Parts: sequence; C-alpha cells; structure tokens
Amino acid sequence: MNIGSVAKISGVPAKTIRYYEQVGLIPPAGRAANGYRDYDDKDVEILKFIKRSRSLGFSVEEVANLLSLWSDGKRTSADVKAIATSHINQIESKIAELQSILGTLKNLSACCHGDDRPDCPILDDLAGIGEAVDEKQKLKARSRA
Repeated sequence: MNIGSVAKISGVPAKTIRYYEQVGLIPPAGRAANGYRDYDDKDVEILKFIKRSRSLGFSVEEVANLLSLWSDGKRTSADVKAIATSHINQIESKIAELQSILGTLKNLSACCHGDDRPDCPILDDLAGIGEAVDEKQKLKARSRA
C-alpha cells in the first residue's frame, strides 16, 4: 500500500506518518520498485495504535514505550499500568492548572465593568498590576460577609 492508502485506512495524515517514521515511532517503510513507500497491514495496525494513544494524550515518547510493550510478549501489565498511571497524574495536574486559570479569568472578568471606561482590571492583571484587583475582591467579599 502507498502512503495515501495507509493514511486513509489508518486515519493518520501522510505528513504525520512521515514524521512518525522520522522519529522512529514506526519502522522505515519498504520501498516499491517505483521508489514510493510501501506499507502493509501491520503498519496500518501500528498507526491505528499510535493514533488512539495520541488521542488519549500520550506523548510520542510514551507511545514509543507503549508500542515496545505491545510488541513484547513477555511484558507485564504492571509496566503498562505504570505508564497509564503516570499519564493520569499528568492529566490531573493539568486539569488543576486549568481550573486555577479559569478561576482567575472569571474573577478578572467579574471585576471588569465592560463599559466605555478605559479602566480594565484584566489588562491591569496582565501588566502585573493585578494584585490590587485581588485585594479589592477580598475586601468586597469581607464586607458582604
């Protein structure tokens, strides 16, 4: 199969297939008599594995480790689980970071009047003047309590 056919069947763009080959995630394709890359069903299977792994957010390095384990008949599921658990921890950390960012942006947006005045606590925060906004919010919250 040529790269276009493999791309269509696997759902991985041809450019990405070339990249995966370049970084060693997939073995170099054989070459047909005309010089074009020549893939087989096993290559399609590997590309589908990579695509699914990447869709779950695994890094290229993690995918390489998972591919290695997948092809190793003597692997232990504990090794696979360790990679997945580490990835879960990374995702949870990223979620916490995004929740913090969301909270900050909600706070800044609530402090902004959104009218014709030039004063804008969002811009103040981005310029490093945001500490004043945080203090004003804390004072408002205390006065309501």
